[in-house]
Amino acid sequence: MWAAACQGRCPPKQFDRVRVVVFAGDHGVTRERVSAYPAEVTAQMAANIDRGGAAINALADVSGAGVRVVDMAVNSEVSDSLSAHKVRRGSGDISTEDALTAEQTVAAVDAGRRIADAEIDAGADLLIPGDMGIGNTTVAATLVAAVTGAEPVAAVGPGTGIDDAGWVRKTAVVRDALFRARGVSDPWELLRCCGGADLAALAGFCAQAAVRRTPVLLDGLASTAAALVAERLAPGARAWWQAGHRSPEPAHALACAALQLEPILDLRMRLGEGTGAAVALPVLRAAVAALASMSTFAEAGVSGPAAATAEADR
Repeated sequence: MWAAACQGRCPPKQFDRVRVVVFAGDHGVTRERVSAYPAEVTAQMAANIDRGGAAINALADVSGAGVRVVDMAVNSEVSDSLSAHKVRRGSGDISTEDALTAEQTVAAVDAGRRIADAEIDAGADLLIPGDMGIGNTTVAATLVAAVTGAEPVAAVGPGTGIDDAGWVRKTAVVRDALFRARGVSDPWELLRCCGGADLAALAGFCAQAAVRRTPVLLDGLASTAAALVAERLAPGARAWWQAGHRSPEPAHALACAALQLEPILDLRMRLGEGTGAAVALPVLRAAVAALASMSTFAEAGVSGPAAATAEADR
C-alpha cells in the first residue's frame, strides 16, 4: 500500500533502481571514549565501502541495490572522488558548545539535497540512506532526545558495544549536549548544535527525496534520527519513508514512534551503513510482486468463503 501510494498507481511498479548512499563523518565526541572503536575506523571503513568490501556492499549486492559513499566530514582524506561534498575536516563535537557553524549546517543540508537530486535524476526509484561514523550513535541519540523530550538514560544504548562505564560516559555527554540545546526547536539550530555534517546531510537527503516524491527506506538510528529532523525541514515528508528494520538502540524506537513508522524487520541488527534497510529491501520487493502479479480469486476461479457462498445460495 505504501509503495502504491508513493507511486500514485495500483498495483505499483517494481523498484528497478535502488540506491544506497552512505554518509561518512568523524565525530569529535569520540575523545570522550563513548565508542569501543577508535576514530580512525571511520576513514578506514569509508574506504572499504568504496572498494566494495563492506557489509553494505555484500548485502546490497544480494538485494539488487547500488552503493555510493560520500565523505562529509572525515578527518583524513579518504579519496578525492568521495570528498566532493565535504563540509569540513571532522564533524564538530557535541561535547563542546558548537557541533557546526550555521554556514556549515546549511552547506551540509544542501549537500544532502543535491545528492538526492543527483540520484533521482539518474533514475533512482527508491533511496536508502546509510551512515558511517564512529561516535554517531551518541550524536543521533542526542538529536532524538532533543526532539522527543526523552531523558538521556532512555535514549542512550551501547552503540558499538561499550561497557557499563562507557555507557555512563556516553549518557553524561548526551545530557550535557541536551542542556545546551534546551528550548531549541528550529531544525537548523538542532542540526547545528546537536548534529554533525553527516547527520545534517542525511536530513537534507531524506527531506529532498520527499520533495521529489521518491520513497526512502530508512535504516537504523543515524538515518532515522536525521529523518526526525528532516520531517521538521519538510513537514509531511514522513509519508515517503518506511522503516526498514528496528535497531536495538533505544533512541531508534523513540524516533520510529515519533514518526509513526513500524519497522519491516526486527533482527537486532546494529551495524548501520544501510545494512538493515538492504536486508528489508527484498521484503518490500516481495510485497510489490504479490500485489502486482497475484490473480484475484475471481480471476483464478477460486471459490469465496463458505459462509458467503451459502448466503448467496439463499
